[in-house]
Formats: sequence, C-alpha cells, structure tokens
Amino acid sequence: MSLKTKLEILPDHSGCYLMKDQSGEVIYVGKAKNLKSRVRSYFSGSHDRKTQRLVSEITDFEYIVTASDLDALLLELNLIKQHDPKYNVMLKDDKSYPYIKITNEKHPRLIITRRLKKDKAKYFGPYPNAYAAQETKKLLDRIFPLRKCKTLPKEVCLYYHIGQCLAPCVFDVQKEETEKLVTGITRFLRGDYQEVKQSLQEKMLNASEEMNYEQAKEYRDQILHIEKIMEKQKISLNEATDCDIFGFAYDKGWMCIQVFFIRQGKLIEREVSLFPFYNVAEEDFLTFIGSFYLQKHHPIPKEVYVPKSIDKELVSELLQARVYQPQIGKKKNLVSLANKNATLALQDKFSLIERDEKRTIKAIERLGELLHIATPNRIEAFDNSNIQGTDAVSAMVVFTDGKADKKEYRKYKIRTVEGPDDYASMREVVRRRYSRLLKENSPLPDLIIIDGGKGQMSSAQDVLENELGLSIPIAGLVKDENHRSSHLIMGDPPLKVKMKRNSQEFYLLQRIQDEVHRFAISFHRNLRGKSMIKSVLDDVPGVGPQRKKRLLTHFGSVKNMRDATEEQFIEAGMPKQVAQNLIEHLQEESSTN
Repeated sequence: MSLKTKLEILPDHSGCYLMKDQSGEVIYVGKAKNLKSRVRSYFSGSHDRKTQRLVSEITDFEYIVTASDLDALLLELNLIKQHDPKYNVMLKDDKSYPYIKITNEKHPRLIITRRLKKDKAKYFGPYPNAYAAQETKKLLDRIFPLRKCKTLPKEVCLYYHIGQCLAPCVFDVQKEETEKLVTGITRFLRGDYQEVKQSLQEKMLNASEEMNYEQAKEYRDQILHIEKIMEKQKISLNEATDCDIFGFAYDKGWMCIQVFFIRQGKLIEREVSLFPFYNVAEEDFLTFIGSFYLQKHHPIPKEVYVPKSIDKELVSELLQARVYQPQIGKKKNLVSLANKNATLALQDKFSLIERDEKRTIKAIERLGELLHIATPNRIEAFDNSNIQGTDAVSAMVVFTDGKADKKEYRKYKIRTVEGPDDYASMREVVRRRYSRLLKENSPLPDLIIIDGGKGQMSSAQDVLENELGLSIPIAGLVKDENHRSSHLIMGDPPLKVKMKRNSQEFYLLQRIQDEVHRFAISFHRNLRGKSMIKSVLDDVPGVGPQRKKRLLTHFGSVKNMRDATEEQFIEAGMPKQVAQNLIEHLQEESSTN
C-alpha cells in the first residue's frame, strides 16, 4: 500500500504512530489525540529544516489506536524504549541524579548514590550533579561524625583523630548518640541549618577565647561553607512543601523544559532540558513528564505544578499525584519564572545555533554554490602519509553537515604500491573505499576532497569515473610553502576556485585538511613505531611477545638496549643465551644502519 493511500485511511482516534525509513527501521515515535490530522500534518504545509529532514527519510509508517490519551502516552514511552528511534532525542538522556543517603545500618554512613532503593534508608536530593552532592557531603562529614568506613576496621583511623568519626569499630557508641547525629543531618538537609550554624558560632567563639585559633579557624570555615552551600537560595515558600515546578517554552522546532525542585519550602536545584521536537509542543511536554518520573525514576513529590496550557488531569492520572496549575501567589510566580528561564535558555540556544550554522551549514551551502554542485552535506577527505616509502598509509575523514563525524573515519595500509608513489597510493585507496560502498549499497559522499594537487586529484578521478563508473564531485586542497591551506582546485583541467580566505567556507576547508592530515600522521606514526619494534626484536631467538614487553618496560627503549650489558639483560629476566642473542642481534642491526 502506498504512503498516500495509508494517509487517506487514517482513523480519527487517539493512538501512537511509528515512522519508518527505507530499511524499515523505526526512526520516530509519536502520539496524537487524532491520528489522522497529526500524521497528515507531517506531509503538508511548511516545516523547519530538521523536521524536513525527518519527513524526507519517512517511506512508511504504522499506527496503533488506543482507548484513551493516557494509554497513548504510556504506549509511546514503551515504544520509544523498545525501538530507540534516532529522532526521539529528548528521551535519550538516561542520566540519573545523585542523592545523599543515610544508610539503614546499626552504625549509619553518609554516602552518595544514584540509585533509590526501598531499603529504609533516608534519601535527600536530587542534586544537579556529583559536585554539588560531594560538596554538601563534605560539609556534613566535617560537622556530623558518622562512620566513614564501609567495613569496620580493627583499629581507629584518621577520621577519628580529626574528629570526623566516633570510631564504632573500637568504642561502644550508644544508639541514642547515633540517632542524634542522624536527626541533625536530616534537619540540616531539609533546610533547618540555622541551629547548626549557631552552634558552630558558639564553638568558634569559645575556641578563640581559649586561644585555640586553629580549631576556631576550622569552625569558621565550616560556617562559611554552610553559607556558601545552603544560604545561596533566594527563593523559598512559607510552608515546608516538597514539590516540583515545571515551566517550558518552544520556538523554531526546539523546546526547553525547566524543573524547579522545591524541598522543605526551599528551591534546592533546577534541571534544564533542551531538545528538538517534532510533535505538538504540549504533547511532547507530556511525554517528557512521563519519561522524567516513570523511566528516569525521579521520586514523585507530594505536589507537581505545571503551566496552564498542559492537560492537568492527564498528568495527575499518569503520576497518581496531586497536580496543580496555580492562578495566584508565589507558586504561580514560580511557574512563570520557570517559563521565563526556559524562554531565555532557548534564546541562548538559538544564538549558539546561529553561530554554529555559520561555521557548518551555511559554510557547506556556500561551498556548494562556489563549486556549482548541490550542498555537500557529506564530505569525505583523503590524505597519504609515508616516510621514504616505508609504512605507506592513507586516511579518510568524514564531515557531515560541516562537522567531523569521527565514527565514520577510516584508515588504510597501502597494499599494492612499492616505494613513495602518492598517485598510485591514492588510486588504491579510492578504489578500495568506493568499490566497497558500491558492494554494500552504502550512501556515497556529495563531495570528495583530496589533500594534494592536480596529480592526486586526477588519479582519484580516473578510478572513480573509468573503473567504478561513479560521478562524484572531486576537489583538491593545495597547500602553500608553509604547509598551510592555500586554495581549492576543481574541474578538468583543474582550476583554482575563487574563495575569500577569511570566509567560513575556507575555514571549513582548513579544518577538514588539518583533521585528515592529523589522522593520517597519527596512524602512520603508530604503525611505524610498531614496525620499528618488530624489526629490531622479533627476529631475536628466544624473544617472544611477553619477553619483548618485559624488555621495553625494563629498558624504556631500543636505544637503551643497545648500550646494555649481558648482566643487565639477565637482570631484566632474560636467560643467558637469550641475552647473548640480543646483544649480537642489536650489534648487527646497529652496524647495518
């Protein structure tokens, strides 16, 4: 059934749709209240560039009708998890957030974890990153002397001597004393830190009066640390509420969602998520909420606040929690603040995208215009490397949409060419590369760039056109006397392409040439280093891979081995006969060089 026919018979029901490419792979999963109108919208009207790219890859789709919008949302989450489509980028971030945990043990410990378990322990967070959690834990370790060791040692450790542990490994620590520490940490992490701060101030003054200035300084540093970590919060609610407050903004096919974590009435942290979206904004917001709590396993607080444009009842039903859309007061202001932060984050993103596009997308568009070819979205560049014809290699780098695509890089050992012959080496590598792409029916590049002049370029062109029957634009990158990018040549006969040296397209060519040269040189050095070791040691009787490794570890280089005595080789673990073989072989090798 054709795509057009399938679009005509779509049902007017809620459900999920799965977009597929020519290989049948699912590349995007979405949901809709009305499948007919939503799926058809992809193939009509105007879209931004990234949505156009998605649509250009769709050759088929299937859909699943659901009984309700909630069922569609839950099914969408499961389908994305099952197929991992490349265009559902907002759910690919599977990072977990750190929490501070007080373990449920006879002698509790304070640790940082990213996994929430039902183990009767106390969890506090989430923190936005490991650094924030570590800094808070470091402060608590200095104030509350819970045990630090995972396994109790047989004697006291340094933590006891610096006052950060009660040493239950040796001393009988009463349960009441441990519970007092746990209560203090719990109150502190829930925002009640003024009592701790006041206690430290009193201890600081007492230590100062007793002229124990080192101890007074320690208390002062702890107070400053508290102020730095805990008193930086500028937003708080009068009631000791635990809630998450969501705000979002969208523009030009991008969405930003911000989450404020309110714990014990204080804004402890926020999370910012930026991603391209291809559905209705409010629908993708619901998908994000579902992923945030049900797949990334964020703990669901007592209350969740969402903007007024979101289906509050659906979120409440999904999370089985109280969901609000505040109309007045401080919580309304917080939702508005989250929305505002999301809008500002998008503006920053667009500024970065615009700057990046000048370096990449705009650069390849302009390059295509200058070369009179279609925009070269995929560029493959080649460079050869050898020293006096030894260990000849070639390297290929790929730039997709103006950016290095390192997973596509390839390196080649030259097989059929003897001696330093750049032209023949280029012919071999181009033949191997594109005969393989033809055999595998893989995508061909839009432009091939050869690092070299007319000879290398003509060699590559001859193989492509006369041997493989391919018509792919080829250009040569010529360097100046200082070995820097000079100009581009193209055509038959090859002519210099007029291009401003301060243009983004010229800078792109410089990046391509520098990258392919770097990749080729690093491969050649690595290969040459291995071959040098092989030529010196591998023909020595009695020296296998393990002994070769031991020798290099012991002496550091082949040069040091040439100066070594028989006794030194024996000290390195070589039998006497092997040591004599080594000395004889190294002397012969040295005399022939």
